[in-house]
Amino acid sequence: MNMWSHRYFNRIDLRFVLIIFCLMGISLLVLSSMTFDDDKFLTPVVKSQVQWFGIGWVVFFFCAGLDYRKLREWTWILYALMILLLIGLFFTSPIQNVHRWYRIPGLSLSLQPSEYAKLVVVLSLGWMIEKRAERAASLSTVFQLGLIVGIPFLLILKQPDLGTALVLYPITLVMCYFGNVHRLFFRILAYTGLVLLLFVTFFYSNMISHEKMRPYFTKVLKEYQYERLNPNTYHQKAAQTAIAIGGVWGSGWHKSEFSSHGWLPAAHTDSVFSAYAEEFGFFGVLIMLALFYALIHLSFKIASVAKDSYGRLLASGLAVYLAMHIMVNIAMMCGFLPISGVPLVLVTYGGSSILATMAALGVLSSIYSRRFMF
Repeated sequence: MNMWSHRYFNRIDLRFVLIIFCLMGISLLVLSSMTFDDDKFLTPVVKSQVQWFGIGWVVFFFCAGLDYRKLREWTWILYALMILLLIGLFFTSPIQNVHRWYRIPGLSLSLQPSEYAKLVVVLSLGWMIEKRAERAASLSTVFQLGLIVGIPFLLILKQPDLGTALVLYPITLVMCYFGNVHRLFFRILAYTGLVLLLFVTFFYSNMISHEKMRPYFTKVLKEYQYERLNPNTYHQKAAQTAIAIGGVWGSGWHKSEFSSHGWLPAAHTDSVFSAYAEEFGFFGVLIMLALFYALIHLSFKIASVAKDSYGRLLASGLAVYLAMHIMVNIAMMCGFLPISGVPLVLVTYGGSSILATMAALGVLSSIYSRRFMF
């Protein structure tokens, strides 16, 4: 079988491509407004984002033309490289007091390995579950899957990057479900996740007091780590304020009085959803959510039409990868989860997030375009 071929481009779902273009357009509109300077649409941040989008399309078509089944052969090479990069972060100088990025000398760029680690975990889980399909329900399989996810999870958590680490949890849960992994293990994962979700919901709705829980949590967490779980930080309140100001119709593009004037922290990165909501309002948010729904719907549809177990596992894992980024980022901005740096796919400014997302979408397109091959 050919490793790569452009012949499959004409089988790519054009709805997928259209949705990606629309989300990229939204990104550029928001970034231009949040970094507005001298009446120019193409601010330095917008120009940089356009460049990343361009590189992202190259990555997309490379992955779409690549036979996804060949990824099995690269899995452990990619996994070993990912672990080395995650460990290497702790030997570099911290950026913003955390070990998440590598600075690339001479290019004024940074690389965030954890963004790519999530994709590599999906590949590794898919490979292992398929390899051990006949023994999927055994405890030895559970142990091996636990190692595959556990090592990067702990390394990412140590950076610290709680949001990125927790994205691995639902990915593992869904792929174990589709892979018929040990049902007791699956139930433990599911119930643990449900309990944690309920606890966080009570915590952020002030049904459980942040201050009253402080003595218990600070026995295992440092003070500054516990403060990241504070539902009453300025960033949390500012994000919700920006959404509320937007109302039904929004203040209008380039007309925000809150987000674009520095009151909303990280308006073009972590808080891009709140910035968008202020300018485009409830109806603008509905349009964005409709695009995201279509993207996730098509991703899960690819999982349903894939013709082999490996393709189904990859597609389901990548669909959850995309869905969790969207759900977690929006939940953070609405005050339901701690703000932890999970990007809004294709909208948040940042090269690593864009390239990882476009690679995931490219692999999904590869699975879809080869659904009739065998």
